[in-house]
Amino acid sequence: MLDDLDRKIIAALQDDLPLVPEPYKAVAERLGIGEAELLARLAGYRERGEMRRMGAVLRHREIGYAANALCAWQVPADRLDEVAAKMTASAAVTHCYARVPRDGWPYNFYIMLHGHTRAECSRLAAELAAELGLGEFVMLFSTKEWKKTSMRYFGEGER
Repeated sequence: MLDDLDRKIIAALQDDLPLVPEPYKAVAERLGIGEAELLARLAGYRERGEMRRMGAVLRHREIGYAANALCAWQVPADRLDEVAAKMTASAAVTHCYARVPRDGWPYNFYIMLHGHTRAECSRLAAELAAELGLGEFVMLFSTKEWKKTSMRYFGEGER
């Protein structure tokens, strides 16, 4: 069960981390607690499985990566871990998922692939497929970006 301080910590971390040498110290000061307490609480969330990770939201288009595609493959179940390990080792891959195939859609393995152009994304996907001995795949290129924000667990009134 979350207490008031937990809610304040989570709400504070919904916002951008300050761009300072010690961002957790700055967040802790804003919350009126010590950095050690903040880090201990974060470690507790992770240990209890309440928080899996913290990550940056990169605005990839602003740094020149104008093309991105969801790529889907049919990967045998006994190769999922192997394929995932190799795919995620690529700097061009930011997300990696396994899903149950559905009627009319046989694909069970997905990655988000980023490149400067669609041609670059296509080349990278073909290289990954060849390296791993994977067959046919599909690429669904993004045409419009709708959202680029972090999750919001607490609204302004709940902080």
